[in-house]
Amino acid sequence: MVRSTGKIDSITFASKRDPCESYFKKVMGMFSPSRNTKNVGVTVSLNMPGGGAIKESEKPAINGHTNGIDTLHVKTDASYFKKIDPITLEPRGIATQKSLHPDLIGEFSGAHAKSDPVTGDIFNFNLKHGPKGKYRIFRTSASTGETDVLATFPGQAAYIHSIFLSENYVILCVWNSHIHWAGLPMLYHKNIVDAMSPFDSNSNATWYVVDRKHGRGLVATYKSMPFYCFHTINAWEEPSHSDPTQTDIIAELSMYENTDVISRFYYDTLMSSTTDTEYQGQAKKRLSSLPIQAQFRLGSIESAAKSSTPLPVELVFQADKAISMELPTINPAYLTKRHRFSYGCADRLKSSFMDGIVKFDNMSQTSIFWEKEGHTPGEPIFVADPEGTAEDDGVLLTVVLDGYVDRSYLLVLSARDLKEVGSAEMRGPMAFGFHGAYKAGGGMYKGDI
Repeated sequence: MVRSTGKIDSITFASKRDPCESYFKKVMGMFSPSRNTKNVGVTVSLNMPGGGAIKESEKPAINGHTNGIDTLHVKTDASYFKKIDPITLEPRGIATQKSLHPDLIGEFSGAHAKSDPVTGDIFNFNLKHGPKGKYRIFRTSASTGETDVLATFPGQAAYIHSIFLSENYVILCVWNSHIHWAGLPMLYHKNIVDAMSPFDSNSNATWYVVDRKHGRGLVATYKSMPFYCFHTINAWEEPSHSDPTQTDIIAELSMYENTDVISRFYYDTLMSSTTDTEYQGQAKKRLSSLPIQAQFRLGSIESAAKSSTPLPVELVFQADKAISMELPTINPAYLTKRHRFSYGCADRLKSSFMDGIVKFDNMSQTSIFWEKEGHTPGEPIFVADPEGTAEDDGVLLTVVLDGYVDRSYLLVLSARDLKEVGSAEMRGPMAFGFHGAYKAGGGMYKGDI
């Protein structure tokens, strides 16, 4: 459809529409279901639970043996996902979360599901927008492929890209990216960005804590300062610093002071030659679009479970923007455990996009960098050393665009000190994607992080 018409008529994240398009044509089209191919491709899942098991005799093979990837799916912030042939990369069809469980009827979900590092079970949310949003937290078992809904509760509908997972809980933070007018602007504008309410600095973010092991459903609710976030990093449980008999949850994320960053990802804004000076150089919106490494403490879960009103969340720290990151990742072995190091892309106002790879130490709240002038890196992927013992034993893989010669290369960095280990040049530029995945030889893939 896009090839033949040059237009995308389905709902997207931030595509601007033709301003000359008739108002009445839009209104009539709001109530006509789109039959076009849906835009799916933000995150990738290998051997996703519930994604359709393959018989041993039918597993894809290369040179006479399987590559360990039985199924491949791509996801977005909607409640559908696309199946991809793991050998040819051809699309094999689209399914909705309703195929996993009949109650998952909402339009939104997180592009980033979270996976239990031990069982491989995946966790996500499903959101039905409307005058009163309804959230459903669900789990899909890696062993059976079956899905169960852990909790259902009302909440203000918002654009949420990722959630948190700790050892015993799923944590959903409804930060300040609320969808207004019960989602009707999304049908009119055909994108999520224009359906969002202006950022309200007087409205708190709401945190929901759901039990994922004992069937207790929604167990606690918290309120925090207003902020926006694309990517959560990790969450873990530890004895409360005020009462060791209680349990605190620490949540780490890359946050923003408001939602200015979302509009920054319009194509025209990303171009360095843009006339939109609000997002260039030291302009106000450019500065407010920089990420902030932060930790929050959800204190005393046991006490919060008995409270009839949301408890306050403590801001543990927020790092300087100059040492923070976007597209964060960690050593996946530390998911749901206390981690020390995070890796991601740096934005220090040296380009109109990302300008380096950063390693952040959340104990000392310091960072080290890899950078090369005119070279733009993508998301780093952590690959652990199979014989390593330390958290940062491993390498980072990132695809970098050399802006001087218009070619990309795969860069391998030591996760310990960000020194270059090696690189592999490509013949031309590689299109920027947001997220990838690595499948190690042997061993079970643990799923999304």
